[in-house]
Amino acid sequence: MDTLTLPSKSSLSRTDSIQSFTVPTSVISSPKATLGSHLARRLVEIGVTDVFSVPGDFNLTLFDHLIDEPGLNLIGCCNELNAGYAADGYARSKGVGACAVTFTVGGLSVLNAIAGAYSENLPLICIVGGPNSNDYGTNRVLHHTIGLPDFSQELRCFQTITCFQAVVNNLEDAHEQIDTAISTALRESKPVYISIACNLPGIPHPTFSHEPVPFALNPKLSNQIGLEAAVEAAAEFLNKAVKPVLVGGPKLRVAKANDAFVDLADASGYAFAVMPSAKGQVPEHHPHFIGTYWGAVSTAFCSEIVESADAYLFAGPIFNDYSSVGYSLLIKKEKSIIVEPNRVAIGNGPAFGCVLMKDFLQALAKRLKHNNTSYENYHRIFVPNGNPLKAEPKEPLRVNILFQHVQKLLSAETAVIAETGDSWFNCQKLNLPKGCGYEFQMQYGSIGWSVGATLGYAQSVPDKRVLAFIGDGSFQVTAQDISTMLRLGQKTIIFLINNGGYTIEVEIHDGPYNVIKNWNYTALVDAIHNGEGKCWTTKVFCEEELVEAIATATGPKKDSLCFIEVIVHKDDTSKELLEWGSRVSAANSRPPNPQ
Repeated sequence: MDTLTLPSKSSLSRTDSIQSFTVPTSVISSPKATLGSHLARRLVEIGVTDVFSVPGDFNLTLFDHLIDEPGLNLIGCCNELNAGYAADGYARSKGVGACAVTFTVGGLSVLNAIAGAYSENLPLICIVGGPNSNDYGTNRVLHHTIGLPDFSQELRCFQTITCFQAVVNNLEDAHEQIDTAISTALRESKPVYISIACNLPGIPHPTFSHEPVPFALNPKLSNQIGLEAAVEAAAEFLNKAVKPVLVGGPKLRVAKANDAFVDLADASGYAFAVMPSAKGQVPEHHPHFIGTYWGAVSTAFCSEIVESADAYLFAGPIFNDYSSVGYSLLIKKEKSIIVEPNRVAIGNGPAFGCVLMKDFLQALAKRLKHNNTSYENYHRIFVPNGNPLKAEPKEPLRVNILFQHVQKLLSAETAVIAETGDSWFNCQKLNLPKGCGYEFQMQYGSIGWSVGATLGYAQSVPDKRVLAFIGDGSFQVTAQDISTMLRLGQKTIIFLINNGGYTIEVEIHDGPYNVIKNWNYTALVDAIHNGEGKCWTTKVFCEEELVEAIATATGPKKDSLCFIEVIVHKDDTSKELLEWGSRVSAANSRPPNPQ
């Protein structure tokens, strides 16, 4: 075995070291090593074992080489959008994901998913099979284009939603371009674009036939003087506070600072919460965890503690119109410490650049006085959530009854995927046991994301059973890749919540456009199943049928993909959505500022 210096799965969570990774010599020194085999090997080396794809004539030869890589599984999806969403879901668990499509018609179709991954800071390798290298620089018009002799349209579209773009149309620098793209994706935690000319993947070249240059990520380092100054200022700020709190944000993931944040909570004794898009990134079984901070729609008693604190540290926050409930958070800048992945700002005072969040939180934990006042205040006022009103026999099912039973399903062997819509709010109220995964897409909020993301996430965690909560409107956007789940033998439980429309949009601004054509969803999934693979579907109208369906899905059909269509009233929404919708509506309808 020869050793290459590479980021292993575990090293993707570190900012201060480089770890080694072994690759069989026979793979490295093959005399027929080609561009295609080099790309495939690099994907395996960084931890990608599944590439989500849609074939097209420009990528077929490349696909042959991806298939030939023993450590790589090429998964065909029904459309490029779902392939991108699947790579997004995969990256959330594995640390990096990949999709492969064809030139322009495929590339432009996957754009929406890549933009979502960019917004969520996910390293994603988007590979496109490009035109023949001989066609570059000519005046030829190719198919799969808009009819102009200009092949850069796709590239220009990707430039704003990826952090690096490589157009590989010659072999001389292909090795360098591919390695630079992949390492940039890992370093920046953003998607990258790699276009490979369709006639190049099978051609050997000296740069591929020898042992590759060690592939490594330079460690990110804090400015030591800035770090010490930031910690000194933050410690002084927090140690003089009476009831400080901590709030974790979604950028904890990209900063690889989840554990450091929990260590800070342990050391300080402060109560800590998470912003909604950070749910699942810190342990909810921690004794000082107080819930989701989401302004007026926070979990019970959380906002009261956070907003009444005299100092709060936000680690990796995103304050947008959705997370701030229409810009209505009662947070004061002079009371806050905002910790970004590489910057710290303290109140109205100083800001410190080139300070890594992980380093800062670890150092700060050693400087804070223990102070559990905020948690004691929370514990003093906390009243446990009540149970929903007991349903009458055969009473139409209510959403709060549904999620009461869902809570009982959660364990370390499960993961939750919440689609954009009321599932955001209902799933936020679930108490996640230790080891239970949780993902949703809040910053980009693209309806339909969850079908592809469920496919990719479930593929990356075969030891977990994924529970996906998808509204009927969202499902209609991306339903096709249920077939890919079946082909892969996945055992996900999908709860299709059928309330007859785009409920989240109804609560922001209602109109006839929010009503959709009802489908026979179980019949559709049965048709997709077509007797191939393991699949079980059912419709439930009342609690008794729900209980029976869950028992079947977790019992006799535990090794099958289970699709449970839940019929609920069109106006049955969480109280949080009602409140959030009205505030977001007010923010959207603000009149123009006077000129």
